[in-house]
Amino acid sequence: MKADKKVQYMCAVLLIFSSILLVSYQVFEIKDVASGLLFYVAQAFLLAGSIFGLNYYIDRIIVPHK
Repeated sequence: MKADKKVQYMCAVLLIFSSILLVSYQVFEIKDVASGLLFYVAQAFLLAGSIFGLNYYIDRIIVPHK
């Protein structure tokens, strides 16, 4: 795997983990989840899904299924 794909995958995974950690912190400490945090979680999952999906799609085009 190339270095740029590793960086993209790490960014996607870190986005997902950071959003989960922020939500769990707010639920356990503040007992509420702010709407701005929900917006961040939605954007993080959308970006992470786009990174994984786009890389899969490009790999399928470059190396077609036999």
